[in-house]
Amino acid sequence: MDKFSFIALWDVYGELLTAVQQEIADLYFNKDLTVSEIAVEKGISRQAVSDCLKGCKKQLEEYEQKLHFMKKLDEALPKIAYAAFWADEFKSAHPEFTEEISKLEQILIK
Repeated sequence: MDKFSFIALWDVYGELLTAVQQEIADLYFNKDLTVSEIAVEKGISRQAVSDCLKGCKKQLEEYEQKLHFMKKLDEALPKIAYAAFWADEFKSAHPEFTEEISKLEQILIK
């Protein structure tokens, strides 16, 4: 699994990992610390860090295989983007609905 794939799965399922897994994965993928740096910071072996990261990757992949949230997001995002585009076009064509369409856009963008 490449870093981009991991981060995408992390965004969806990261909260399901243990606190230790979350911390080590965050240090590695978001803070760009090396396995050695994390080992020193956490007072554990490099092998323990490496095993934890492998476990995180495996767990995140298993969540996706079972739940398919990433697949569903990939399918929904273009539709949401189109709805936001349509709302903006509609607002331009019908200024009397600006307030209502602005509320819709806030929902779509969140």
